[in-house]
Amino acid sequence: MRPAPRSPPLSSHLPAQVRGAWGPGLTRFNALSAETAQDLLLHCCGNRRWAHRLAAHRPYPDPGALLAAAEEASYDLSPADLAEALAAEDPAELDPRAPYAAHLALRAALAEYERRFGHAFVVCLAGLAPQDRTDAVLSAIQSRLANSAEEERAVAADELRRLAGERLSELVPLCGPALPGGLAQALDEPADTPELVRFAPAG
Repeated sequence: MRPAPRSPPLSSHLPAQVRGAWGPGLTRFNALSAETAQDLLLHCCGNRRWAHRLAAHRPYPDPGALLAAAEEASYDLSPADLAEALAAEDPAELDPRAPYAAHLALRAALAEYERRFGHAFVVCLAGLAPQDRTDAVLSAIQSRLANSAEEERAVAADELRRLAGERLSELVPLCGPALPGGLAQALDEPADTPELVRFAPAG
């Protein structure tokens, strides 16, 4: 199987005002201790080598440089690294307002996905309107159930790469004197943005 082609850099998808205006968050991220920086990064991608690499390469001059480094680190994940990152993904549910039939369909599909592939189902919904997310998730998991194990690992790796970049874009601007407490509070808040939604097998 040919390697999956690289998608356009995530940083190129961000509007200019976001790419260059994370406020003091990036400066504070650059100044965090290695331990605290790695803890934040592990909330973006649950692979320790990925987090260590990004923390060690600080300081980053601008958001685009950090996002580019995150992409390169994501492309360099080994099979073991990918397995560790997938194992760190938490279960999530559809919007409670989604039709009951959609919840049942997703639960059945997640169970089959876990049986077939043995790891979490992850999908990045960045750019989708809220009303389109339910159909997008159901369509994605049904389509991906037809993949071979090798094909699905490549797709899951790409989804994790996109999720990591979106999570960085959400969390790094929140860096401030209150960290790590401020980070914990932010992570405890419900994720309203599609960028942070991910799905893992039902328990």
